Amino acid sequence: MRKDVPLDHPDFGRAFPCRCVLAEGEEERLARLRRYSNLGPLTRLTFANLMSRGRSTDPGNQERFAKAVAVAQQFAQEPSGWRVLCGPSGCGKTHLAAAIANACIERGQPAFFVVAADLLDHLRAAYRPGSEVSYDELFEEVRNAPLVILDDLGVYSATPWAQEKLFQLINHRYNHRLPTVFTTSAPLEEMDERLRTRLCDASLSQVFLLEDGPGRGTAAFGGLALPVIREMTFEKFYLGGIGISSEASQSLRNAFRAAKNYAESPEGWLVLLGRTGCGKTHLAAAIGHHLEGKGMTVEFCVVPDLLELLRSSFRENAPGGQFDQIFEAARTTPCLILDDLGVHSATPWAQEKLFQILNYRYNAKLPTVITVGCPLDDLPDSWVSRMYDTKVSMIFEIEAPDYRGRPRKQAPPPQPPRRGGRGRAAR
Repeated sequence: MRKDVPLDHPDFGRAFPCRCVLAEGEEERLARLRRYSNLGPLTRLTFANLMSRGRSTDPGNQERFAKAVAVAQQFAQEPSGWRVLCGPSGCGKTHLAAAIANACIERGQPAFFVVAADLLDHLRAAYRPGSEVSYDELFEEVRNAPLVILDDLGVYSATPWAQEKLFQLINHRYNHRLPTVFTTSAPLEEMDERLRTRLCDASLSQVFLLEDGPGRGTAAFGGLALPVIREMTFEKFYLGGIGISSEASQSLRNAFRAAKNYAESPEGWLVLLGRTGCGKTHLAAAIGHHLEGKGMTVEFCVVPDLLELLRSSFRENAPGGQFDQIFEAARTTPCLILDDLGVHSATPWAQEKLFQILNYRYNAKLPTVITVGCPLDDLPDSWVSRMYDTKVSMIFEIEAPDYRGRPRKQAPPPQPPRRGGRGRAAR
C-alpha cells in the first residue's frame, strides 16, 4: 500500500506493508513474496550454490565475476540504483540476478523477476478483450515495483512497439531512481541509444561484464565453446548419402527429427544410443547450441572429463569449495548434456556421483540429453530404469556407420536390455 501524502512528503510513492501483511507468519510471508516474485523454479538459484568465481577458465573472467558477486551481495542487502550484468549466454548472469531476488525475499524485501521477452508477451496479451489483468494495471505494477529484475534485455523481437514499451518502463524507473537489475547478452553499444545512455549513466548504474575474450567456456565442463563442438549444428548434420543403407539413413532422420523437436521444447530426458561416430554427439551439441540461442543456460560435458574434474577438486573437509560448486552446477543447470555416459572408470565413487546427478535431474524432470556408446546392459540398472521411464525420458537408437569415414567392421548397434515392449522411440 502507499500513503496518501503530499507530493513533497518523503513517503510519497513509497510502498508500505498493510496490517494483514504485518500480521502474517514467516512461512506465509515468504510464500506470498515468492508468488509475487515470478521466480518460479529460479527460487533454487541462490548465492549459496553460485560458483563464486564463475564458470570461465580464464583468470581475468574469474576476477570479473568475483567482483560482480561481491557487489551483488551488497546490493541485495540494500537495493539502490541499477546493476547491469553483461556477458554471453551461460556465463552466470541469470543465476546472479536470481540470487539477488532470492536474498531480498529472504529478508522480506519484495522483488519482481521477469524475462524481457515474456514481459512483452504479457503486455501484448493484456490488450486482448477478457484479459484477467488490464494492460494499464500490469504496466503500472512493473513500472513501480520496489525492485525489478529484467532478464535477457535485448533478446526479443525489436519491433517499434516493443522498443517503445521497454523504453517507457526503463525511463520511468530511471527518472524515479528505482532499484533495478538488468541482464543482457547483447552488446550495450548495439542497443537503442535511449536505453544505452540510461543503462550506462554512472550516476545511477554500475555495469559489469562477467565474461569476455577467449576464456569463454565453463570451468566445470568447457563444452559447447570447444572448436569442434562449436561446429556441430543442425545445419551441418550429415543425414546420409551414397553408400549408406536406407535403414541407416532413416535411423538418422528419425533421430534428427527427435533432436530438433526436443530443442524446440526441451522437456525431460532425451537419450541417444549408437556406436562411435554415428552422430549422437553432433545431435546433442546441436540441441545445446539451439537452446543457447534461445537464451537458455546449457552445460555440455564429456562424462569422463566431468568425473576427472570432480576427482581433482574433491576435498573432504572443504564444504562450499570448488567440488561442491561444480557438482551443484551439474545437478541443477537448466539443461545438461552428458556425452559418452558409460565410457568412464566404473569405480564406486564415480558411479555414486553420477547416480546422484542423474537421480536429482530425474526427480526434478530437468532437461537432460544423454549419449551412450555402450550397450545399456553395461550400465547400472538404476540408471537404465530411469532412462526407460516414459513419463520422463525418450530413447532413440542411431543405427548408422561412422560418419567420419574410418573403415571398420560392421557390428550390431548397442541393444538395450529387454524391459517390456519398446519401439524405436518411447516416451
